Amino acid sequence: MTKEKNNKSGITPSEYNAKSINVLKGLEAVRKRPAMYIGDVGSRGLHHLINEVVDNSIDEALAGYNDRVIVTIHKDQSVTVEDRGRGIPVDIHPEEKKSALEVVMTVLHAGGKFDKNSYKVSGGLHGVGVSVVNALSEWMKVEVRRNGKIYMQEYQRGVPKGAVKQIGTYNSENTGTKISFKADKEIFKATKYHFDTVAERMRELAYLNKDITMILRDEAEGLEETFRFKGGLIDFVKYLDEQRGPLHKPIYIEGEKENTPVEIALEYSNSYSENVHTYVNNINTIEGGTHLVGFRTALTRTFNNYAYKNGLIKENSKITLSGDDFKEGLTAVISVKVMEPQFEGQTKTKLGNGEVKSIVETIVGEKLSEYLEENASVAKKIIDKCMRAAEAREAARKARELVRRKNALDSMHLPGKLADCSINDPEHCEIYIVEGDSAGGSAKMGRDRRFQAILPIKGKILNVEKAKLNKILENQEIQAMVSAIGAGIGDEFDSEKSRYGKIILMTDADVDGSHIRTLLLTFLYRHMKDLITAGKVYIAQPPLYKIKKGKEEFYAFDDDERDKILKRFKLDGKGKEEKAAELQEGTELEIGVKGIVISRYKGLGEMNPEQLWSTTMNPETRTMLQVNLDSAAAADKIFETLMGDAVEPRRAFIEKHAKYANLDI
Repeated sequence: MTKEKNNKSGITPSEYNAKSINVLKGLEAVRKRPAMYIGDVGSRGLHHLINEVVDNSIDEALAGYNDRVIVTIHKDQSVTVEDRGRGIPVDIHPEEKKSALEVVMTVLHAGGKFDKNSYKVSGGLHGVGVSVVNALSEWMKVEVRRNGKIYMQEYQRGVPKGAVKQIGTYNSENTGTKISFKADKEIFKATKYHFDTVAERMRELAYLNKDITMILRDEAEGLEETFRFKGGLIDFVKYLDEQRGPLHKPIYIEGEKENTPVEIALEYSNSYSENVHTYVNNINTIEGGTHLVGFRTALTRTFNNYAYKNGLIKENSKITLSGDDFKEGLTAVISVKVMEPQFEGQTKTKLGNGEVKSIVETIVGEKLSEYLEENASVAKKIIDKCMRAAEAREAARKARELVRRKNALDSMHLPGKLADCSINDPEHCEIYIVEGDSAGGSAKMGRDRRFQAILPIKGKILNVEKAKLNKILENQEIQAMVSAIGAGIGDEFDSEKSRYGKIILMTDADVDGSHIRTLLLTFLYRHMKDLITAGKVYIAQPPLYKIKKGKEEFYAFDDDERDKILKRFKLDGKGKEEKAAELQEGTELEIGVKGIVISRYKGLGEMNPEQLWSTTMNPETRTMLQVNLDSAAAADKIFETLMGDAVEPRRAFIEKHAKYANLDI
C-alpha cells in the first residue's frame, strides 16, 4: 500500500483530476491575469490600451489604406480612436458562424495580421490585440464604415451586448473604424491618461510613417496637437539632435531587398553620447537586434574604407578606427519592415531575423558609399570627429582599467565605503545608492545585511551628458558605482554580470535630491542602459512627513496622503491644512488640542535607522518606482534637454511640465 504525501499546497495527487482543470472561456483569462497581456495594471498598462488600438490603425496605413488617425481623450477618461482605413469586415466568419467584427473584438489571436494577403507587414502581431483592450474595458463601442453602410456593436467587459447591426449609411468614400472604450476601474489602479505620454507615441508614429496625420485631443485638459512630418526619419533625426549642434545635414538612406524595405536617417553632432533608435514595423526595438548589427557593420566598414582610400588615415598610422569610434555623437533612426519578424530578448523587443543583418548591411554599404563620394567635406568632418573619439577611447581604456573588477565575487577592488551584503546571488541582492554619508550611516545600520548593500555618494556626481568617457571614469563617485555594480561600463557593460538584481537610488525629498537623482539616472541611461532595459533600476520613495499622535506614528509620502491622515483624527482646530501646507523642511507643527505633531523631513539623514528601514527599505512595506523605457527616443530627448548645454529648451521644458512636478516628493 503506497502512501500519498501532501505537497506544499496541501493537495494530494488523488485530488488532482479533470475537475481541477479550469477552462477560462472567451476573454476571462485576460481579466484574470491582465498583467500577462499588458505588462501591468498601472499607468503604463493603461496607456498601452490606446497604443493597441492605434497600432491597428497604423497597420492599415502600412497596407496603404489609411492616412489619418484621431485619438480623443474624453472628459470621463474614455477614449475614441478613429481612422480612415478599410473598416473591420462585418460579414459572417466561415468557421465561427458570427460576424467577423465580433470575432476580432472577442477572440484572442483573431485578426487579419496572420493573412499576408491582407497585410504584407504589421506591428499588431507584436501586441496583444484589440480583444484584450475590450476585455479590460468597462464598456466598448465599435462603429465600422464599410460598403456604404455604418455598422455597430457594443460590449461590456468584453461581452457583446447584442449582435452587429447596421445603424445607417454614408455617401462619402471615407471608410474606416471608430473604437470607443473606457478602461475598467475594477482592473486598473489609475484611469487618468496623460496627454504627453500619448502624444510621445503618436509623434513617434508620425515620424515613422511620413504619409499619415496623427491628431490627439484631450477634452479634459483642453489640449490638441497634430503630428505630420513630411520629412519622416529626416525630421525625426533633426528633432532628436536639435540641441546637440549637428555637424552636417542628415544623411538619408532608403532601399529594399528581398521584400524588406529599409529606411535610415543619420547625423553626427558635437555631443559625446550615441543616440540610435531602431524600429521593426513601427515597434521600438529597444534591445536592438540584427538590423542594428547590420547597420553598425556597414557604417564602420564604409567609413574606414573611405578614410584609407582618400588618405584621411595613413597606412602607418597608430590610430585605427573601431566601431566604438563611430558611435560618439551619432544620432540615427533605423526603420525596417519585415514580413515575419522574430522577436527575442528580455522584453521581446530584439529582432532575431538573421537575414535582416545582410539586407541592412548591403543597402547601407552601397548608399553610404555613394553619399561620401559626393559629399567629401561632410565625410572629412565625420572622420575627424571619429579620430578624436579614437584618441579619447584609448584614454578611457586606461581609466577603465583602474575601476574594472577581476570578477563579480572579487571584493579586493570594491570601494571602501561600500557596505556589501552577505549573499552572493545577484537575483536576491540589492544595492542602495544613497545621497550623503549621514543617510548612508542610517541605511547601513537599518538595512538587512543579508541582501541589502549600501553605497553612500558625496554630493553631485559629474554630469555625464557633457563629458567624454575618460573624464567620466576619473570621477571618484562614478568609479565607486562602477566597481560596486561590477558589470563594466559603456560598450563593455553586461547587465548579466551585475552583482545586484536591484539598483535603488535613494536621495533626499528636496530640490538638491531631485538633481542628484537626475544626474544618477543620466549616468545609468548613458552608460549602463541595459540595467534600465532589464528592469533593475528603482527609485526609493522616502516619506515627506511624520504624523505623531501620542505613541502612534504615521508616515505620509505627499501632501494628499498627509491630509487624509489628518482627516482621520477629526481635528477641532481651524486652518490645519493651511498650517500644514506652510510647514518648512526640518520643522515640526503641533495641531489642535489632541497633541498631534507633524514633522516634515529635511533629508534622509534625519531618520533614525529604524524609521528608514520601516518606511523606505523594508521590502514588505516600502514603495519604490521602477524605471523603464517605454520610449527610448523620448527618454533621450528629456535627458538631453535637462542635462545638455542649451538653456532655452530646458527652461521651456520646466515651464511646460512644472504643474505636473513636485520636486519635494
